[in-house]
Amino acid sequence: MEANLEDVKILSPRRNSTEAKNIDELAKEQLQHFCIDSESEHGKLLEQTATLLYQAQGNLSQLWSQVTDTLQRLDKSDKIAYFNAKRFMSFQLAKLLDTLQNPLRASFQSLQGDDFNITTRGGYPLFDNIPAIFSATPVIARTATYIYACTEWVDDAFRGREPSHDIYSRLLNPTSISLANAIVDLECGPEASEYMAWNFNSGMAAIDALLSNQLRHGDILIVSRNIYGGTHQLLQDFYARKDKLSINLAWFDGTTGEEFEKLLADTQHAYADEISAGAKIHVYIESPCNPHGIMLDVPAICKTAHRENILVSLDATLATPFLYQPLRRKDREERPDFVVHSYTKDIGGTGAATAGVVIGENHRMFIPKGDSAKGLNWDQCMFWDVYYIKGAFLDADKAWEVHCGMRTLEMRMLTKCINTLSLSHFFASHSKIRVNSHAVETHPNSGLRESLMRYQFPTPLFSIDMEAAQIPTEAFKSFFDALEPAFGQMVSLGQTNTMVLCPALTSHSELSPEAMEAAGIFPTTIRISVGDENMAQMAAHVINCARLHLDPASPGFSEGFIAPEEADKLFSRFYLESHQKVIETQPKIVDYL
Repeated sequence: MEANLEDVKILSPRRNSTEAKNIDELAKEQLQHFCIDSESEHGKLLEQTATLLYQAQGNLSQLWSQVTDTLQRLDKSDKIAYFNAKRFMSFQLAKLLDTLQNPLRASFQSLQGDDFNITTRGGYPLFDNIPAIFSATPVIARTATYIYACTEWVDDAFRGREPSHDIYSRLLNPTSISLANAIVDLECGPEASEYMAWNFNSGMAAIDALLSNQLRHGDILIVSRNIYGGTHQLLQDFYARKDKLSINLAWFDGTTGEEFEKLLADTQHAYADEISAGAKIHVYIESPCNPHGIMLDVPAICKTAHRENILVSLDATLATPFLYQPLRRKDREERPDFVVHSYTKDIGGTGAATAGVVIGENHRMFIPKGDSAKGLNWDQCMFWDVYYIKGAFLDADKAWEVHCGMRTLEMRMLTKCINTLSLSHFFASHSKIRVNSHAVETHPNSGLRESLMRYQFPTPLFSIDMEAAQIPTEAFKSFFDALEPAFGQMVSLGQTNTMVLCPALTSHSELSPEAMEAAGIFPTTIRISVGDENMAQMAAHVINCARLHLDPASPGFSEGFIAPEEADKLFSRFYLESHQKVIETQPKIVDYL
């Protein structure tokens, strides 16, 4: 089959200016570009090799087309065979590069003379980077810059048309790209080819980039009430300020599609003049929500918004792709347009790196410069509009940290969800403690948990408060301060240890008293980010702290919990039932045949 010249000439140093009509002419032109005599012994070998490379490029392009057309029709045995054949070919191509390094190194050394400049420039990177292709974990690309092939290739790279050239690590970095590909596969599964991601230096940087890309001066943003305190502060103190973007904020206090539909209609009515003047409505929701872990009916909200051609952005940090996969919904109208994660939390898992990501449809994330796609111009996509110019990129070391943490996500989250069931029910056994967690069956949000979450598991984040006990402030503070070392007193969430904080004093302290009350946050509210520990020890520590600090102010408070023996039985039941759910829903051998 004759190779398409357009597919082949991409290998040429004159890819954009070539006058060659076929592969043979491309090979000769390549030698001319570097002033190589094609009649010399060296020239003949280079020309023959270049011809084979152009032919290989044509074959690989055809191979990609075949895979796209036939993959779904192949049985599993053929898929295994085809995968391993192409995998081995990758090693062969790398070996060709490796073999080329010896003559390339010799040519390089012959140009250095006695003054090798090794102390200032080091060795030539191409010589030693080839084996890194086979690293079992992504290589940490600690570099600011990259070697480029030639002027026409780097020109294409600056226009977003040459993915092999990263140019500059503020724009693209191989380690970060590897992580971006991994999160898209994890989040989107079978739909991964339709989506891409950009990584950022923190979750807030990701959120800011998304809002910067979507919002224009005077637009209207519908926001779910219980969002992360940092997001609330960003919206109120920057985007909504009249001397900044003057964004109009409409707060959504509900969870259901019906409640959202009503708020949307009210918002359209309230801002009818602004909409007539060109303002657009956008939706930004967080589900599950911080600090209570409450779920919103995201599919229903998306469907309602999309009927009005409104885009929806979802912060799904608390669920992670283990619990909730909104971009895999069969009905595309039920999918959000963008998904945000703070890698810092459960995806990274260890709290060793601050990082964030935005995932969206391909055309919303990247379009080559000068092109358009699905009605969107290239300068409106996230890469050129925000990512390229703002500099909030994720560096290679942190990308590597997150990528490594991602490997244990499923194990960690399974344990956390079981522990959430155990700990929330333990607190709920006390009549003077209000538990705000959909893990408890009587909670009004438990229905959405059952319908939307994988395995019907709860968010490993919930809150409690002791307002009903009327505990004096000093006694409550003493109790809270004594929760260490069993409960880590830290301001983040999503790590392997269980952490507590008082939102009124920390994560949501930016809220006004009215906003705090509307968000269900009280002076005795404790947010609990559940970890992977043994919950028996955690429950015992709570009882001991209550005996020490709460009983003197509220006699008998520590005796209000379920009996220790009954709590142990409860914990065992949740452990067995949860694992049984996972076992029952796991694919069977026959599903893979």
